[in-house]
Amino acid sequence: MPLYRTSAAGLLADTFAPAVLTARLTEQYRSTHGHQPGQGEQRAWTNSLPALAHALADAGLEKVEVLIEYQLPQTSKRADAVLCGVHPKTGQPSFVVVELKQWTEAVPYDDAPELCTVPKLGTVLQPALQVNRYCTYLKDFVRALSDGTTTLAGAAFLHNMTAADGEWLQDLALDNLSQVFTAAARSAFIEFLTRELSPSPGACAADVLLRSAVGPSKKLLDLAAAEIADREQFVLLDEQHVAYTLVMRAVHRARESDAKQVVVVTGGPGSGKSVIALALLGELSRLGYPVLHATGSKAFTTTLRRIAGFRAPRVQDMFKYFNNFTASRKNELDVLIADEAHRLRKSSANRYTRAAQRTGKSQTEELIDVARVPVFLLDEHQVVRPGEVGTVAEIRAIADSRGLELVQIDLHGQFRAGGSAAYDTWVARLLGLLPGGPLSWTGDDDRYSVKVVDSPSALESELSAKLGGGQNARMTAGFCWNWSDPVGSTLVEDVRIGDWHRPWNVKGDRKVGEAPPSQLWATDPNGFSQVGCVYTAQGFEYDWNGVLIGPDLVWRNGAWATDAGKSKDTVVTRGTASAEFDVLIRNTYKVLLTRGMVGTILYSTDPETQEFLRSLVD
Repeated sequence: MPLYRTSAAGLLADTFAPAVLTARLTEQYRSTHGHQPGQGEQRAWTNSLPALAHALADAGLEKVEVLIEYQLPQTSKRADAVLCGVHPKTGQPSFVVVELKQWTEAVPYDDAPELCTVPKLGTVLQPALQVNRYCTYLKDFVRALSDGTTTLAGAAFLHNMTAADGEWLQDLALDNLSQVFTAAARSAFIEFLTRELSPSPGACAADVLLRSAVGPSKKLLDLAAAEIADREQFVLLDEQHVAYTLVMRAVHRARESDAKQVVVVTGGPGSGKSVIALALLGELSRLGYPVLHATGSKAFTTTLRRIAGFRAPRVQDMFKYFNNFTASRKNELDVLIADEAHRLRKSSANRYTRAAQRTGKSQTEELIDVARVPVFLLDEHQVVRPGEVGTVAEIRAIADSRGLELVQIDLHGQFRAGGSAAYDTWVARLLGLLPGGPLSWTGDDDRYSVKVVDSPSALESELSAKLGGGQNARMTAGFCWNWSDPVGSTLVEDVRIGDWHRPWNVKGDRKVGEAPPSQLWATDPNGFSQVGCVYTAQGFEYDWNGVLIGPDLVWRNGAWATDAGKSKDTVVTRGTASAEFDVLIRNTYKVLLTRGMVGTILYSTDPETQEFLRSLVD
């Protein structure tokens, strides 16, 4: 949906009082998003929209409909403007995506042609590629733009830039979806607009766009199938194949009977839930079913996008987040695959969301409503934050309230930890997540290794040796140390145990020095030198797993004791009752202890706990 809709003539009239127009857009933005737009965005409206309005007027396109700040479906990205009208040759609806830039200069960024550096903004995506991606996304997800009857074009208008400063950007305009025009090329911009749009009224075309069904196009589904369906690493075993087959049957039945069905797949770490999810995504795409994948984890989603869309970046757009479906229509998709569904939140709304914009639904309800067959894959023992409600009971209650059939499939296999169901059981018994109390680790026919070491330096040394032998390894820890912002291009070594100290993984989505961004910590080779936390480790696997158990979980008098005072995770400690904190910390260490496929090396900062672990592990 756009922030503001008007004709080109109406926009021109508005720009004679730019402060009033900006105030109107600001109020609409606040109403829609629940918070104030930035000063930079407001300046852009004041300075850039008049440039667009006058260009449309000079092109004789006063009746074209203008959608300002048009939000791309199922994403938070917004195009500055979408022009809606009639194509002068075909007489069919025609649309032009326009990105408006106030830049006066931009220079290439090193040897990366897709990036440029702009004063005061830093490194950004170059505008030809930005508008091209917006257009491609719209063609992939708005059905009205993929049926062959409409036309779509895209342009960036750098209305303050001279010809000399913008010439290199114009050279990057390779097709009709990625044109670039500077102030010096304003006449060429007007000519471009008249090639794509006629003087006829554009209100009907705007209605076509805004009312269009949304979902991945056939072309994108074919591309996803080619990228995912035939990959060797997605081969299914035993219960995995059973789950996959049952989900496929549910999808076929829902389409044939025009009915909904909810599917829940449960399983522990490494039981293959994500393999099933990707196999389903690939096969359903091949069959042409509108399907998307979603998670609640930025790190996990980023990595899946990287893996599944390595050769075809457009496939990355099929990986969403749980909160991307608040404005979606009911049954907009045939299938939604909700992976890592234990991370579902009570609500997609946050503190910035205004009351008028809240759906009144839980996040689980939103995901059930958006698809004919919502598929939830979860492990209830991986709930690690307050407000996470992804349980079978929660999903079943909502399905029952809607009169929907729920099919539950339990995966009993254990594939991540070297195929060691014994280790998975050992961890669950150790932490009291299964009854019976802790067990001694006696091995599992050499399929999995568990070791307790005397110091964090010994833990790191053993993992380094594994790296030298061609295997991958990571160190993780409970959130018991402060997490500082980097100093320049250097991470602060916050995790300090005696004379050993290392930094946490990077906080954000940009690398710091050689350290990878947080979402790539588990998969980038340079991630080994930082200590990962549960939020960056959850959902990933590596050969060797080193776990530093902090003072938030200690063994006392024959039982575990948790101490909120020793935790630095304010998200978990703030306002959390002691009983809930106890469960969340045990689940946190369950996640950390089950990331390794070959072996796990342990060290506790607490001497009594360290001695207890040694008594269990020979």
